[in-house]
Amino acid sequence: MTAPATMFASLRVRNYRLFAAGQVVSLVGTWMQRVAQDWLVLNLSGGSPVALGVAAALQFGPTLLLSLAGGAIADRYDKRRILMGLQLGMGACALALGLLDVTGTATLGIVYVLCFLLGCFSAVDAPVRQSFAGEMVGPDSLTNAVALNSMTFNTARIVGPAVAGLMIAAVGTGWVFLVNCATFAAVLTGLALMRPAEMFPYERAGRARGAVRDGLREVRRRPDLILLLTVVFFVSTFGINFFMTLAITARLVFGRGAESYGLLTSALAVGCLLGTFVAARRVGRPRMRTVLIAGLFFGVAELFTGVMPTYLLTALLLIPTGLGQLVFTTAANSAVQLGVSESMRGRVMGLYILVLLGGTPLGGPVLGWMADAWGGRAPLVVGGALTVLTVLVAAGVLVWQARRSRVAAEPA
Repeated sequence: MTAPATMFASLRVRNYRLFAAGQVVSLVGTWMQRVAQDWLVLNLSGGSPVALGVAAALQFGPTLLLSLAGGAIADRYDKRRILMGLQLGMGACALALGLLDVTGTATLGIVYVLCFLLGCFSAVDAPVRQSFAGEMVGPDSLTNAVALNSMTFNTARIVGPAVAGLMIAAVGTGWVFLVNCATFAAVLTGLALMRPAEMFPYERAGRARGAVRDGLREVRRRPDLILLLTVVFFVSTFGINFFMTLAITARLVFGRGAESYGLLTSALAVGCLLGTFVAARRVGRPRMRTVLIAGLFFGVAELFTGVMPTYLLTALLLIPTGLGQLVFTTAANSAVQLGVSESMRGRVMGLYILVLLGGTPLGGPVLGWMADAWGGRAPLVVGGALTVLTVLVAAGVLVWQARRSRVAAEPA
């Protein structure tokens, strides 16, 4: 099989093609909304980075409460039908925010409420959608499907923020939310047209009580998964928090508007898209070493991005930063999914989503406070430095574990 054929292997599966096509349209709208939402919060709060951190905390806070339950739901019920219901809910949030903004009745408090509601839907959606990849393509193509999901995500991430920046300048943030609402029709159509008979289903979890606890026990007996999830938590909490750090950089560091914020987000996404080509070529289960090397590269790139003296250099450095972020998250995602049994995958992915996104309610306000107290560059610099520190500590733990294993294996 040639390299391009290997890179796009999952697209040979009809159900996955429908899913990916619907996702790329819907995700363009999602990224447009994220840019517009951040800008709306900044405008309603008078440019407060703390308010932006609060909005991020409210949107990602439900992950702390619902992602584990979402994983248990994914293991028990039809994922396709669950995803359709969740998309309808998220579309309704976009419609409400758009109508309120267009009519001039949106307030910061209302935006906070809608951020929380959207976060509730997203908290359940994430583990269901992540674990759905294996059902569409089967275990042999799972790593490739995860990488292509990231490619779809980051293609939208390039287009969405740039379009949002132009739309905000031309017609305001309200119409961006309404356009996002319309894009949910694409993913709903793709899900509706799938053929259930062509899925790769696995035995679903029963109605036994304690399903979430079973998932936690599965991870607790695996030191390798504990270390991996710990690294993901610290890196995502303080390093991968670009929803607010780039808005702060554009507005407070360089004094620029929504278009420039959108372009910074797109520059990061260009790097992520390049990273998907690296990740999509990999086969098999990624090793912890791959995760740590990618994390170290990402942390160093982010740190240097934070100290760049000009807007152009900052945008350029975001490209390798995005590449490192994508390879890190894709390798970690695949390692978790392929490291557990299929019947447990949804619940363990719920825990993965919890550590990946659940730290944002902590990191968002902390990074916002840092920007307020130490300047707009602080979130990127501190995030990169803490990422590097986390990776180095994890590498030290691996070396210590390896030495202890060798000593235990030596004859007395």
